[in-house]
This record gives sequence, structure tokens and C-alpha cells, in this order.
Amino acid sequence: MHYQGFLYIQTNYMIEPFSTVQEKETAVLVGVHIKGQADEVIEDYLKELEFLADTAGASVVKQFVQRLDRPNPKTFIGSGKVDEIKQFAEDNEVDLVIFDDELSASQLRNLERELNRRILDRTNLILDIFAQRAKTAHAKTQVELAQYQYILPRLTRMWTHLGRQRGGIGLRGPGETEIETDRRIIRGKISKLKKELQSIDKQMFTQRKNRGALVRVALVGYTNVGKSTIMNMLSKSEVFAENKLFATLDTTVRKVVIGNLPFLLSDTVGFIRKLPHQLVESFKSTLDEVREADMLVHVVDISHPNFEEQLHVVSQTLHELDADDKPTLLVFNKIDAYRWVEKNEFDAMPVTKENYSLEDLKRTWMAKSNSPCVFLSATKKVNIEDFKQQLYSMASDIHRERYPANNFLY
Repeated sequence: MHYQGFLYIQTNYMIEPFSTVQEKETAVLVGVHIKGQADEVIEDYLKELEFLADTAGASVVKQFVQRLDRPNPKTFIGSGKVDEIKQFAEDNEVDLVIFDDELSASQLRNLERELNRRILDRTNLILDIFAQRAKTAHAKTQVELAQYQYILPRLTRMWTHLGRQRGGIGLRGPGETEIETDRRIIRGKISKLKKELQSIDKQMFTQRKNRGALVRVALVGYTNVGKSTIMNMLSKSEVFAENKLFATLDTTVRKVVIGNLPFLLSDTVGFIRKLPHQLVESFKSTLDEVREADMLVHVVDISHPNFEEQLHVVSQTLHELDADDKPTLLVFNKIDAYRWVEKNEFDAMPVTKENYSLEDLKRTWMAKSNSPCVFLSATKKVNIEDFKQQLYSMASDIHRERYPANNFLY
């Protein structure tokens, strides 16, 4: 029975609304402090892991860190830390234990037996977020392939969960109603999905070829640095933007005109530290937008306390994609994290790592690197004209080289 567009269930006593809201699962995070790592680096890693857990829908109640020379091959962490986590999880009815590194099949199995809790590693958590965020058939196929590739070496442990009927973080995706332990079946599924993606890749390649000869610019960067916000600002479109990790999975392409120059701007999936290799492989066609772009706009969240490492992660990923030799405009976004003071200078707030003013930042290696760079705030529309001017200059250089007969336009 329906009333006012809502689904209701008829009972013997009254008409009650049917709720599908799922209660948040509680989680504890576990990180290993390897000898030689700085304390603030570990803190930043666990903050990112907590952001990932929150994006997936979990509520983090505690973090555990253990100092080790090297991870324990059986349980990743020491037996004493395992007992400490077990006691806390039992006392506080914790649902999940999430590790910041990828665990082997035996480590997952041993930890589940010891802790009697569902264990997730960083890779599984990221795959779960991708499963939630995938909206199109293309993205769903890519995520499903990555999940099966993750499952294959972990069949002994994973199928006990994938056979369950209930949902939960780390359980979304290619679940089955029966326990299947035959690797041949999984390899068959992987083969089928790869063929589907090959067909999709051909369609995507044809679409890219049919876009004409316009200059192609790709937005790249760490996840949640503001790429979609910049896309919306330049193209006056409504690409989904949210303060969550991996808000954008599918590549969005828009035609943008600055001055007298039209070009194509694409918003791509964000990179992240320890990006699962399964995702890099399955998202090949999406990342082809980066490979085939004429120039890149590398967006960096300058307000992040560890933005230098994020910049390095993206640069390393671009190198692995053979896309690090393209003309690149480095954009330091989110300068609204600095407060505006007299004489049009930026005074860094205490929460920033360096406490530099904007003028100080312009004198650092960032402004003196080989790539042109610009400091801006996409949300507050600060220094946007300078950004547009530099983007126009670089894109027009490419257009002028491609079409020398049209040089009179510039």
C-alpha cells in the first residue's frame, strides 16, 4: 500500500513506514609504525584511513598503533596487540577491525580466528567504497572485476562472508548465495568481465576519437582535492562534488571555452596512497583519459598537512601510467584554509604545517618547480582569473602547434 509516495506495510494494527536505514557499523583502526617512520606520518595515514572508513559508512571508535621492525607474517601485528584489540572489541561490541595495509590470506584468516571479528584491510575498504560509488554499468563492471581479482587468492577466507545474506562494509559486490570454492568459477567470472571491459574500452576509444581535434585537458590529483569543484567552476556544469573520498568514479568530459579557445576538460578518478593494483588495472579505460590528454592540470590540496606526499603519490602514479611527460599546470587549491589579512597577504592559520604566508609559498620549491603553478580557492573563487589565464596560455600553445595556420587567432 502506498501513501504520499512512500512505501508502507499493512499490519493487523496500523500502517507503519518501512525503513531501509542501516545502522552504522563500529570499527577500530590498526596501523603499524615501521622503524624509521615519523610519528606525524603514521598519524596522517590513520586519519586518511578513518576518512576512508567514514566514507564507507563506519564509525571509528579507536585507533591502535604498534611499533615493529617488520610486520608479523602470521597476524601482521604482535600477539600482545592482538589480545589488546580483542579485549577492546569484546568490551565495546566492535563490528570491524580495519588495517591500514594489505593483508595476506593467511593473515586475514588468523586475525579473524583470533579476534572473532570481521577483518578488513585497506584494499578491501577502498574496493567497498568503489562498490558504493559506482553508478554506471561501466564503473560497476570495473569495480566487480577488481573485487574478484582481490578475492581469488583469498577464497578460503572470503567465501564464508560472500555467502552471507546480510550486507555490511566489505561485503558489497560479487556475493553469492552459495559457498563457491572452485577457483575455476572465479577465473571464469574474471575472464568474462575482462571481455566486457574490452568491449566497453573499444566504445570509449571510439568516443574519444569522435571528439574531434580539440585540445584535451585532464584534471588529475589525489582524491578529495577539489577536482570536481574546479570542473564545475570552469564548465558551469553540475558534476557531483562532495567532501568524501572517491566522490567521482566515472570520467566526466565537458567542453570549456576560455577567451577564444574551446577545449575539452575531463575530471578523472582521484588517486590515493597504496591505490590497489586491481583498481589501476580494471580502471584502465578511465585512466586512458589521462594517458591520451594533451595536458594535465594537477590539483593539490595545499591545506592538507601532508600535501607534499600526496603530490608525490600522484606524480608516481602518473609515471606508472606513462603520463608524466605531459605539459602540466600545478594548481594549489584550498587556499581559503588561510585567513585574509591586510595588504592582501595570506597569513597561515596555526593548523597548517608550515605557517607560511601566500607570499612565502610563492618563494618555495612549489612556485619554482619546472611546472607552471597557481594558488587558488575554487570554492571561494580566489585567484581564478590567474588560473584561467595560465590554463589558456598552455592550451593555446598546444593548439597553435597543432594548427599553425590559425596563429592569427592568438
